[in-house]
Amino acid sequence: MTFFQLLKKGNKSSGIAALGNTALTIIKGIAAFISGNGTMFATTLHSAADAINQGFVFIGSALAEKAPTKRFPTGFGRVVNLFVLIAVIVISIMAYETLHKGWELIQHPKATTNILLNAGILVIAVIIDGLILIKAMKEIAHETRTEAKGFGVAANAFKHVSLASPPTRLVFYEDIIATFGALLALVSIVVSYFTGFYVLDGVGTMMIGVLLIGIAVKIGYENTIGLIGVAAPKDVEDRIAEMILSDPDVEDIKNLRILQEGRKYHVESYMELKPGLSLAVADDIKIRVKDHLYTDPDIADVTLGIFESDGVKTWGMNETE
Repeated sequence: MTFFQLLKKGNKSSGIAALGNTALTIIKGIAAFISGNGTMFATTLHSAADAINQGFVFIGSALAEKAPTKRFPTGFGRVVNLFVLIAVIVISIMAYETLHKGWELIQHPKATTNILLNAGILVIAVIIDGLILIKAMKEIAHETRTEAKGFGVAANAFKHVSLASPPTRLVFYEDIIATFGALLALVSIVVSYFTGFYVLDGVGTMMIGVLLIGIAVKIGYENTIGLIGVAAPKDVEDRIAEMILSDPDVEDIKNLRILQEGRKYHVESYMELKPGLSLAVADDIKIRVKDHLYTDPDIADVTLGIFESDGVKTWGMNETE
């Protein structure tokens, strides 16, 4: 598969977000240069960080779709976690620069100029970031196989974001901060202009920097455990267990281990089959269950073992415990 073919499989939310934030960086940067406004400078850095991050993550999500090789038999799912961690470094650098600029403006407040230019661009930023955020929310619903309409899309996204892929989670968290940051910058600029309390420019800049630090810590933690290798969420485990137990010849699950890599899952399970089956029949059942599991597009590989049923309900007891 060529690189361009892989790019077509990249995470759509991060790709769209990278393009949107690149455009915002350019128009915000022009406004910050013309007006010299600190909050506009901070939100420009924020958009630049988002554009770089989401561009990195889009490429990482595409490379993660590369087929397993002899050298890397489990595939490249964790590559996307590595790219997201690189993005976290960029966010951290931008957070430092934003805090530094904010503190400088608090110590030496400056009058805001070109209020209409700044306010107009920030309104555009809120609209664009808001649209990207809505797209990420819809992507969460798609990836987690949940349904939501209207205002329910937002509630559904917050409820199921932990089950979404790392790139989609990054876009979701970053654009919450981006949208809120643009609103905060808009309020800071307008209030400081009309009240003459110019220190608000620095306060708004500092608050955006703090938000960037918060998102860097959260995303960094989630992707570090993902890079190490983490068990699949309970909802995913239950869904896969249900698929295994749906086979009429499977009586119980003795053991089930699901490792998450990126948005893909590696399944290892030992099933208990009806007693008295021949080895050939049992082997056919195992192949049938494996084929059924592979109908789930999020499952990368499956390893199954079989036992004769001992009459004791193991899976139900494990869930209770």
